Amino acid sequence: MSTLEFLLKDIRKCTLCAEHLPLGPRPVVQASESSRILIVGQAPGRKVHASGVPFDDASGERLRDWMGVSKAIFYDPEVVAIVPMGFCYPGSGKSGDLAPRPECAPAWRERLLSQLTNVELTLVIGQYAQEYHLPGEQANLTELVRNWRTYSDGLLPLPHPSPRNNIWLKRNSWFEEELLPELRLRVREIYSGRAQ
Repeated sequence: MSTLEFLLKDIRKCTLCAEHLPLGPRPVVQASESSRILIVGQAPGRKVHASGVPFDDASGERLRDWMGVSKAIFYDPEVVAIVPMGFCYPGSGKSGDLAPRPECAPAWRERLLSQLTNVELTLVIGQYAQEYHLPGEQANLTELVRNWRTYSDGLLPLPHPSPRNNIWLKRNSWFEEELLPELRLRVREIYSGRAQ
């Protein structure tokens, strides 16, 4: 077994914050040493907790559409790593799911990311991922995403693909008109030669 395989095995057995998880621990993560696209989200939702499959919900359908990929490509760890800020469902609050548990990233994140040396594109989805991967940025989510051209070719900040963001998407038509074609182009260039 490789270092990454051992690490993923340990992550999937993690119970570090079990007492705070309403449905108990069920870490959901997908990665391979060959992964070339890294998706950094928030934390699994209730449906993903139940299935154990990342983005196995309406958000995942929209994200795959944004990327222009099939389920086969999306769920191929040789192409796509899915490493949320929190690996377990944190529970729900008044306006959606709670924030990722604060214990998760310090315990696992750097060790896991250090094994993903072939990543060419990182999709940084939502506030919690952006706070971690774009430290020091003072802009709100809309400004971060609107300024996507200022980041390296290897990083794209995105809003969360949740249906809860339908209003945001309607108000920010530039996202679909300008950013999504570039996202699809970059993703296609990375997996070109693979079957869709």
